Amino acid sequence: MVDHSFADLSLAALYDRLNPWGAGDDFYLGLVNSADSVLDVGCGTGQLLRRAHKDGHPGRLMGLDPAAAMLVQARRSAPAVEWVLGDLRTRLWDNEFELVVMTGYAFQVLVDDDELRLCLRAVRSALTDAGRFVFETRNPAARAWEGWTPDRVREVTGADGTVVRVWHEVQGGPVGGRVTLTETYEGDGWARPLVSRATLRFLDPETLSGFLAEAGLEVVEQYGDWERGAVTPASPEIITVAERTAERSR
Repeated sequence: MVDHSFADLSLAALYDRLNPWGAGDDFYLGLVNSADSVLDVGCGTGQLLRRAHKDGHPGRLMGLDPAAAMLVQARRSAPAVEWVLGDLRTRLWDNEFELVVMTGYAFQVLVDDDELRLCLRAVRSALTDAGRFVFETRNPAARAWEGWTPDRVREVTGADGTVVRVWHEVQGGPVGGRVTLTETYEGDGWARPLVSRATLRFLDPETLSGFLAEAGLEVVEQYGDWERGAVTPASPEIITVAERTAERSR
């Protein structure tokens, strides 16, 4: 889950422990390794691009994130990758990348229509003519937010041995496809818990395709899980592969 609280250095250092490598990362790594130039939007600690670089990716790898603390973690282990501070509202590229990805449900933090349209137009601009945009969102039909309850506590141990407990609690929604929640971090020896608040947007496949088409992007593949199964009401994910259309819709 994308969380702006990871702008905090201490929490950024825990990010990979809270989000270990999984099936989704394997899915994206295969795409990254088959593209000569890759932009990872909302790259976080850069886990995906760091792995591709370690595997010997010969082309251009760029990670973009608005949290400086996350990029500190990224640069420590893969300084050869291009790490850029900012987002698609402040950083623009023209026809430079064969692949643009948004992983870790980063797409769901685009909660406003205008913000979503702007970012999709920026993605289209960044892509080469034959480029692809790949990202995932949670399927609203699966109602993942019903499992975000404070009784479901995760524990991780930091590099310094501190045990940190993490839990979520829905504060509002879904309203208009938007769910607001808090994420609480409580560590042994901490003076007080750290609490962040975020709103995530859940889009169904039809609405999602409409926004993409408006920006000049066309859905060419869509999956409901990381094994490339079909999207059904029970599917946890909506994994979308989109390409540039010949001309952007006005």
